[in-house]
Amino acid sequence: MVLGPLLERMTGADRMVALLAGLVVVLSFFLPLQSGPGGRVVVSVENRTVFTAPLDQPRDFSVEGPLGTTHMQIDAGEVRITDSPCPQKICLGLGALGKKGGLLACVPNRVVVNLAGEAVETDYDLLSR
Repeated sequence: MVLGPLLERMTGADRMVALLAGLVVVLSFFLPLQSGPGGRVVVSVENRTVFTAPLDQPRDFSVEGPLGTTHMQIDAGEVRITDSPCPQKICLGLGALGKKGGLLACVPNRVVVNLAGEAVETDYDLLSR
């Protein structure tokens, strides 16, 4: 066994550190990567908020962007882009957004969808124009 000599030289403290590191790795798969559930859908077009709605009320809605109309849907506590005039339709493949701090975007149509909770910051990590 390749690990045999290594395991023989490990002290009890070494084993505890390895066990703790393994536990952290396993737990990181089960903990959410984003913060808690969002409370409101906020849709912006060209950096202007054009639509807000509670996330707990199912509805279909549309916003106008430079290329045309982007259609979205709120259902089961999540929001998704259902249709957009962009040429490659990448935004449709982004899936649903259900946690605050997340982001959906149709870049060619300049539509940005995010979720705001009670204590969410509205600053972006990165904004490219």
